[in-house]
Amino acid sequence: MKLAPIDLLLICAFFGILLTIGFCVSRKAGSSSTQFFLSGRSMPWWLLGVSMVATTFSADTPNLVTNIVRQDGVYGNWVWWAFLLTGMLTVFVYAKLWRRSGVMTDLEFYELRYSGKKAAFLRGFRALYLGVFFNIVVMASVCLAGIKISGVLLGVSPVTTLLVSAFIIVFYTALGGLRGVLLTDLVQFTIAMVGSVWAAKVALGLPQVGGLHGLLTHEAVRGRLSLFPDFSNAEALVPIFLIPLAVQWWSVWYPGAEPGGGGYVVQRMLSAKSERHAMGATLLFNIAHYALRPWPWILVALSSLIVFPDLDALQASFPSLDASRVKDDLAYSAMLTYLPSGLLGVVVASLIAAFMSTIASHLNWGASYVVNDFYKRFIAPDASEERLVNVGRLATVLLMAAAGGLALLLESALQTFNVMLQIGAGTGLLFILRWFWWRINPVSEITGMVVSFVVAIYFVVHSYLGLSEISTSVQLCIGVGITTFSWVAATLLTKPSDSKTLRAFYRLVKPGGPGWRHVREEARADNDSIDDGPGWDLPQGLLCMFFGCLAVYSALFATGYWIYGNLMPAIVLTGVTVLGTTALMRAWSSLRAD
Repeated sequence: MKLAPIDLLLICAFFGILLTIGFCVSRKAGSSSTQFFLSGRSMPWWLLGVSMVATTFSADTPNLVTNIVRQDGVYGNWVWWAFLLTGMLTVFVYAKLWRRSGVMTDLEFYELRYSGKKAAFLRGFRALYLGVFFNIVVMASVCLAGIKISGVLLGVSPVTTLLVSAFIIVFYTALGGLRGVLLTDLVQFTIAMVGSVWAAKVALGLPQVGGLHGLLTHEAVRGRLSLFPDFSNAEALVPIFLIPLAVQWWSVWYPGAEPGGGGYVVQRMLSAKSERHAMGATLLFNIAHYALRPWPWILVALSSLIVFPDLDALQASFPSLDASRVKDDLAYSAMLTYLPSGLLGVVVASLIAAFMSTIASHLNWGASYVVNDFYKRFIAPDASEERLVNVGRLATVLLMAAAGGLALLLESALQTFNVMLQIGAGTGLLFILRWFWWRINPVSEITGMVVSFVVAIYFVVHSYLGLSEISTSVQLCIGVGITTFSWVAATLLTKPSDSKTLRAFYRLVKPGGPGWRHVREEARADNDSIDDGPGWDLPQGLLCMFFGCLAVYSALFATGYWIYGNLMPAIVLTGVTVLGTTALMRAWSSLRAD
């Protein structure tokens, strides 16, 4: 497609804003590593919450949703809707604990919670494993979406796409640090939401689609509108609905939806002014992520079933694209080719914004691991703040280069999503319990990490060798079972961390509960009383989690039924949303937090 002058002007203006923000905050961001990676721990909840949403609003997210809807229908989104349970648990149980810990990264937690050389090894290894290897895989998936979008809409080659985008992203991320990322996220999220809503409106207005009524009554779409799978069809019910809700949400580590929090989500919590600001930011993120954003993407995905009913139709429309990259996730980008001049610039800018916000956050987060948890901890513990910032900037450049190179080898967003789920299978429960069970130790974490990775590699090799096919859901359950058994056994067969470390952690974080009774009793026997602080409020936190999930799920489904024109369930669920929100506010007001 050819961009009109107004389209080019809008896109250039957007780039100019990002570069200006990075330049304006560069001086303050470069003053110390705390400023560069945590913005001085002074950020408000609303800015942090928007940044979390912007980070997860990647260019590959609408592609992933489109892939899911085209293959399984709207209810297929339960594979990620189920992570709301994880999100709300993080909001009301773990956000204040993370903020209370005072660490710079979530990996610093390891030497706060555990003792000995194994704790140090775990921190250093995961700094490279997550901050470099895993992070590069995630960013490569996002870059793949950028490649497909630019190829379909603009006819730009993959290499050119990566070179131009990498230069701009690295410029403002390396200069502005987290503060620059947060401010650009605010701009990018606003543009991205406007673009996605506008794209849905244009898709519905296409003659082939015939408006909302034409979409909902078309034979290619009618069978894909249900919000829930057929409960009599076990082949769809078990892998798409039951396993995500019963197993996946608590057992799987996945970027942005880590049980107990992790990665860039924790980075934002640690940047908050207070514990309540950390909780408010994470709550806003979960509301916007699950209740606000999905429907524009879903409407475009459903419309694509009419315009591009199969992969052959996609390939025929874009013959110049490599056939290996023509998958169902390409349909979202293909739908955008129908945008008229003027609107095209806004929507292209919105997709660029979604792409850049995610990459920028992952670059800053990954660099924080490399600098704080590897370079400073093991190589140059006495390094000056200026040197740490410079190493962070160098790490930012190298991570971007590696992610871009890997992106040229990938094929689809759903492919990467499933692989990452499998790699993290079985470790989630460990991350949930390590705050509340004193017995968990570094060997527990090392075992969980190694076993889950080995199991994931086994299934990849199994598929590559063409052996008997094992469904993704069965692979996930097997991985969860083997990994969970392994790390629990390792916990019980090895020694816990030393008493001094456990008591210091308890005094600082004050998790409370029966899982720490042994540590409290041992301290009392040594006349070393431990202050329980505000006491154990996990039950109240779980109650808030329940009301939060009720309110957000009701809002998500009420929106869907309003769109479908099903008035009775729409009205009922809207009422449930109001009641759930009211109950949540009352329960939250009694939850202890500074």
